[in-house]
Amino acid sequence: MEQAPFFADIADGPDGGVAHWLRCADGHRIRVGHWSLKSAKGTVLLFPGRTEYIEKYGRAARDLAQRGYATLTIDWRGQGIADRVHDNPAVGHVGRFEDYQLDVQAAVAHARQLGLPEPFHLIGHSMGGCIGLRSLYEDLPVASACFSAPMWGIQMATALRPLAWGLSTVSRPLGFSNAFAPGQVSESYIERVDFSENTLTSDPNMFAYMKAQLIAHPEFSLGGASLHWLNESLREMRGLSQRAAPKLPCITFLGSEESIVDPTRIHQRMRKWAHGELVVIPNARHEVMMEKTATRQIVFDKTCAHFDAQTAPVS
Repeated sequence: MEQAPFFADIADGPDGGVAHWLRCADGHRIRVGHWSLKSAKGTVLLFPGRTEYIEKYGRAARDLAQRGYATLTIDWRGQGIADRVHDNPAVGHVGRFEDYQLDVQAAVAHARQLGLPEPFHLIGHSMGGCIGLRSLYEDLPVASACFSAPMWGIQMATALRPLAWGLSTVSRPLGFSNAFAPGQVSESYIERVDFSENTLTSDPNMFAYMKAQLIAHPEFSLGGASLHWLNESLREMRGLSQRAAPKLPCITFLGSEESIVDPTRIHQRMRKWAHGELVVIPNARHEVMMEKTATRQIVFDKTCAHFDAQTAPVS
């Protein structure tokens, strides 16, 4: 396996973080990182959201390690320092939404090659929650799942939804699907907003942590999504919404101040998920794993108790 760059100084994660380059079945190169842990109870497969990268989850890996879990996470194709998919590296893009499953397959094979301790458990945040839900239907080898503000729907005004569908659909045959979706720009969200107006976290320290990472390593930066990505994501979310919940224990976290993904879709899904629990976190925004200390403690305590319940030996 080929070692890849890993920036421990900005990750602020547990000691011993390592990253490797992987080639997916279709030839795309992704980066996968992990933090191993001696005598771990299992390994968390942490699926990041759109625009994110391995080092952003260093502190989450530290929280998980303190509770007994190793962590493996991914630079999805088209973001981080994985191969970018679009000619313009600032555009969030994917050929087919299902292509992310090739990244998942490569990452799982890598985890097993490394000998990371099983059972595996899933944490899927935002777009990673959409990818993760699809992975569960495709027999991702995990004992349980946790979702953080999963992208099972995108929050937008009711009047704009037909426009999003229509414009992103006709952009394909008319040849402009590689353009930015309306309202999207080349500069990343974290770079272009101040803490006072951000919709990600109410914790200024965690916001500063994310902003400092992109200042130190601008190559991680990713701007808005293409019309093609928008259409692919809308089709994927619609398709997933029509399927029954997987038969797997699940806990999902949603901030009460969520304004990026669609809370209605999350409530609908979790009401029908046998052995599923929805936890709404008061005063939290989109990034519940990057909220204030008290909130993060609740999230990681509940998450790891959920994992523990699926891995405890039968007496």
